[in-house]
Amino acid sequence: MITLQKKPGRDFKILNLTDPQLGTDEWAQGHKNRAILIHTLTELVKAEDPDLITITGDLAWAGHDEAYDALADLLDSFGRPWAPVWGNHDNQGGAESVDAVATRYLNHPLCVYEKGDPALGNGNYVIAIEENGRVVEGIIMMDSHDSMLYTAADGTESEEWAKLIPEQLVWYREQVEMLEGLGCRDTTLMMHIPIYAYRQAWEAACNPATDPASVKPENSADPANWNEGYTDSYGVKYEGICSYPADEGMFDLMRELGSTKHIFCGHDHVNNYVVNYKGVKFIYSLKTGAGCYWNPILNGGTVLRVTENGVAEVWHRYVDVGALAR
Repeated sequence: MITLQKKPGRDFKILNLTDPQLGTDEWAQGHKNRAILIHTLTELVKAEDPDLITITGDLAWAGHDEAYDALADLLDSFGRPWAPVWGNHDNQGGAESVDAVATRYLNHPLCVYEKGDPALGNGNYVIAIEENGRVVEGIIMMDSHDSMLYTAADGTESEEWAKLIPEQLVWYREQVEMLEGLGCRDTTLMMHIPIYAYRQAWEAACNPATDPASVKPENSADPANWNEGYTDSYGVKYEGICSYPADEGMFDLMRELGSTKHIFCGHDHVNNYVVNYKGVKFIYSLKTGAGCYWNPILNGGTVLRVTENGVAEVWHRYVDVGALAR
């Protein structure tokens, strides 16, 4: 477990980035996507002054060592602790490739990261935010892997986006119980690929009379877009929810334990909805930069404000890249 200190009487801010995902060639001087990412991160740090920067996966592309190193150097330049989890594109090079990047990252003094049990993936770890000797918030970082075999009811097999494995659910329970023993009553889960319940949250919240493609970020909080009981929702859904097609059981476990009030994912670059479903806030983080694919109006990061009672508020911080995007 990694412990970071919260100053008494002062909020602790976490800036979450997701899917920066530049290739080595895009880090070349003068490349538009490099300029967009640097501008975006610079503006986010200036606007939010975070105490911790987290990244929910797809930091680059497997095998692009120079890209991973360039991103680490950029994150170091802001002088804030930073903590990654891996995405499917990071994991596509296999366990040894991820481990090699993780080993290099651990040489960066500002990188707060633990490899964890290799049987569970790479990067299952906990960041405890402590104030006056008590853990006020536990950030549970989990590796959502790459892809897995799925067998449909008719026996048809297909390769699908991965899910948390049963051993990770056991590990999650252990971390929650450990944090509760330290006085922590509020946890946040961060991963890359959404769990199955993101689909259930969307179906429960979205008004079927509203075409998701017609909703803009600036009017996404309009109660007319949401069903009764979900009118505190906001954000957009411009693509499908790319989770494993069957329920892995994570949400049932989260509800049983009652500790995790917020869950963050990335992966789907043009989704950024935030829905409070059965006591848990399901959050698609705001895509950071132009890597892989993006919508320029959905660029920036997502901020968590942590008080002595845990996460009190979450919001998207949009960054206009203007002429850089043209």
